[in-house]
Amino acid sequence: MAKILMVDDEEKIRALVKKYAVFDGYEVAEAENGMAAIQCCKQQEFDLIIMDVMMPELDGFSTVKEIRKFSRVPVIMLSARGEEYDRIHGFETGVDDYVVKPFSPKELMMRVAAVLSRAGTQQQPDGPPHQVYEKDGLMIDFTARKVSINGQPVALTPKEYDLLFYLVRNKGIALSREMLLTEVWGYDFYGDDRTLDTHIKMLRKALGNYSAHIVTLRGTGYRFDG
Repeated sequence: MAKILMVDDEEKIRALVKKYAVFDGYEVAEAENGMAAIQCCKQQEFDLIIMDVMMPELDGFSTVKEIRKFSRVPVIMLSARGEEYDRIHGFETGVDDYVVKPFSPKELMMRVAAVLSRAGTQQQPDGPPHQVYEKDGLMIDFTARKVSINGQPVALTPKEYDLLFYLVRNKGIALSREMLLTEVWGYDFYGDDRTLDTHIKMLRKALGNYSAHIVTLRGTGYRFDG
């Protein structure tokens, strides 16, 4: 059973989301502000966080930034503002999805399921052997969702894992921006190319000396060479 942390200063919204999440079989904990959310994440592990942006004491973006210092748990951000800047800022902070208020609880639960699925939360005990890509000191374990460079683990957000894995699995193939957005973010993604470019930039930074394996195809998209 996946465990969700619902963070919102409005009790009615927390109760509404919890009602639908519990009905879908999730275990739900609540936090009424950012500071409480950080403490919850330090005391126990969660499979996913649903985080409001506008909260007293500490806003959602700042809360995620603090949580990212010790956890890579997937985050879905809730906001009454749907401006492009907010979405881009959220993705740069390490958010995996962005939902604008007012929202449909059913749609939110579909997004929860999609993010958890991409994050590999539900593992099959008798699944296939590990699928691993290795190039010099770079090691990518698809099955365990782990990346390391010269034996040192590389910390990535769930969306960065998804993007890197898709690039590597299709290495040597020119991938358009539209294809990457559809396959990694989903066919119903609403945004623009800058979301992808921002994640590519963050991914290259995390890969360090191996960033050159991600090749920019001017006017087309990206390709992983290796």
